[in-house]
Amino acid sequence: MAKISSPEYEVKARALSEEEAERLLSRMSGKLPKRLHKEKLTREEALAIQLEVEDEQLHEWRKNMKDLNKHIEETGKFKSIAAQKSKK
Repeated sequence: MAKISSPEYEVKARALSEEEAERLLSRMSGKLPKRLHKEKLTREEALAIQLEVEDEQLHEWRKNMKDLNKHIEETGKFKSIAAQKSKK
């Protein structure tokens, strides 16, 4: 099943300038560029999906940074949270 973006991201994709759209297209990875090239997706659909992917990645990054900063405040030390989880 093909991933379809939500309507809000389709609206955002339509509002992009040509330069912003090109930059977004240049950051695509995985199967998305192939699907666009084989014309299984329109350019607008691909942009919307990429916008959604990047928002999800940003949300995950912010969550990880929040956890890291909380850990640093609690311990006063910078240690990998992943390393601590693996020790447990």
